[in-house]
Amino acid sequence: MIASSAFWSNWAWPAATAVVGFVFFGFVLRQYLARGKPHQLAWSVGLLFYAVAAAMETWSEYSGRWDPTVYRVYIVLAASLVGFLGLGTLYLLVRDRRWGDVYLVFLLVCLVIFFAGAFTVQLDTVKLVPGITVGGQALGPSLSFPRAMSLPFNITGTILLFGGAAWSIWRFARRREYGYRVWANVLIAAGAALLAFLGSRARLGNTTGLYPAEMVAVTLMFAGFLLAGTLDKGARQVQARRKAAGG
Repeated sequence: MIASSAFWSNWAWPAATAVVGFVFFGFVLRQYLARGKPHQLAWSVGLLFYAVAAAMETWSEYSGRWDPTVYRVYIVLAASLVGFLGLGTLYLLVRDRRWGDVYLVFLLVCLVIFFAGAFTVQLDTVKLVPGITVGGQALGPSLSFPRAMSLPFNITGTILLFGGAAWSIWRFARRREYGYRVWANVLIAAGAALLAFLGSRARLGNTTGLYPAEMVAVTLMFAGFLLAGTLDKGARQVQARRKAAGG
C-alpha cells in the first residue's frame, strides 16, 4: 500500500503536468498577443495557475516538504484556476462582453478574499505534508473559511467550462464541415469533467491518483485546443462545397 501511494504521489507526475501546462499556456498567450481577445487572456491566466500549481506540487514531492508560504499560494491557485478557464469560455460564447466583465469582478473579489484567508489562517501542520493526501485539509475542515472559498471558483467555473464545451458540441454537430470542432470540444469537456471530479473528490479527502489525473486532464484539454484550431478550416470547407454545388 505504501509503495502504491509513493508511486501515485511521485514528483514526476506533477512535473509532467507542469510541462504540458506551461506549453499550453504559451500557445494560448501567443494567440492573445496576436489577436487580443479577452477569452484568450482569461484562459492564459487559468493555465498559468494550473502550471505553477503543478510546479509547486513537483517541488513539494521532490523536496519532501511543503513550505507553508508556498502552500498558501498553491492552494489558492489550484482552487481558482477553473474559474478563470470558465471565464474564458464565457467571454468566447457571449456577445455582450459585460457578462464576462461581471464574472471577472466576481472572481477577483473571491481571489482577494481567498488569498487574505489563506495567509491569515493557522495551518494544520499535521496535514501539511508532501503527498497527494494533503489537498486543502491544512486550511481546516471542509466548509470552514477560507477552505470553502474554493467553491465559488469550482462550481461556477465547471458549469461554464463544461457547459460551454457541451453547447459547442451541439452547435457544431449539425454542420459536418465543423466535425473536427465537435471532437475538439469532446476532449475539452472530458478534461473539464475530470477537473471537476478531482476537485470534488479532493474536498472529500480522497486524493488517490490526483497527480496523474491532473496530467490527463490538462493533456485532454490541450489536445482539444490543438484540434479545434480556428473556424477558418470549416469555413473553407463550406465555401468549397458551395462552389462545387454551384459549378
